Amino acid sequence: MKKIAVLLLITTILSCGSSKSKHVVTKKSESKTTAQTETKRNRKRPTRKPTHTETPETNTTPTYPTIKATSPKIASIISSAKSFEGVRYKYGGTTKKGMDCSGLLYTAFGSENVDLPRTSSAMAQQGDWIDVKEVEEGDLLFFATKRNSRTINHVGLVTSSRPGRIEFIHSSTSKGVMTSLLSERYWYFAFVQARRVL
Repeated sequence: MKKIAVLLLITTILSCGSSKSKHVVTKKSESKTTAQTETKRNRKRPTRKPTHTETPETNTTPTYPTIKATSPKIASIISSAKSFEGVRYKYGGTTKKGMDCSGLLYTAFGSENVDLPRTSSAMAQQGDWIDVKEVEEGDLLFFATKRNSRTINHVGLVTSSRPGRIEFIHSSTSKGVMTSLLSERYWYFAFVQARRVL
């Protein structure tokens, strides 16, 4: 059976070249066919114009305008959340000894007397739904990290937003409180929704 499959595969590969159409030149139309071949050879291919202009390589990193926090309250909340960066993950934690994702936001928003529910699924019911393209600093990003489930079980706080690049702070089970990019493969596919609470 394997020999037949290999033979069919080889036959298929070798026969691919034979399907091309071949020009047969006869003595009667030899001059006409030769003339057609010559004109095909002499045709000039259109030149492509470069799609970008070349610039000196002084700064190859593109710059994007960063959307600044719209209020001092949001800036203070982000600053409070960043003060926990590096703190280990602890389920149910809300202190420097350990922090979970919803605990981080609960504590950060609480520092500005903004009451949020304690769990990420309850937080997902607060505020207004917004399109991910309209995300600004201080907005919440919600994720479903369990396999084959779209139930929200993780939340992060947007710390920086510009076209094509959204950074958020959260507490991950593997690395604790950290900043990540929404464009990272894991977070991109786990993303469920964004909400604005302020």
